[in-house]
Amino acid sequence: MMDIVFHELDVVEEKAFDFAVISVDFQGQWIFVRHTSRETWEIPGGHREQGETIEETAKRELFEETGCQSATFTPICDYSIGTRSGRLFYAVVKEIGSKPPSEIGEIRYFDTPPHPLTYPDVQPLLFEKTLSFMNNSK
Repeated sequence: MMDIVFHELDVVEEKAFDFAVISVDFQGQWIFVRHTSRETWEIPGGHREQGETIEETAKRELFEETGCQSATFTPICDYSIGTRSGRLFYAVVKEIGSKPPSEIGEIRYFDTPPHPLTYPDVQPLLFEKTLSFMNNSK
């Protein structure tokens, strides 16, 4: 089991982020993706490339994995798993275009997280954080 520690925004230094994960709302449903080499589902996201801010990572990964053309991004929280750190974003997608060629084999829209999940110890907690954020933002 992976131990996940949640932090308030900006507790983790920008340079320490390894990845971004994006809970994606498209027309009232959640976008989950499946890599070509897996039979499991995951929240869109990925590793930061050199020179990127963590928000740039989130935007790039969302486009690469879903074809998202236009979205509003809101940071929810930072978190750590062992020595690695990431930021969780909430994105409301306005427009999806063609997905560029990538390792993503399938994109689907769900009302709740699907099964099986690629990271079952982490993704439900990230989804709960997203729902809590949404409820507190109303």
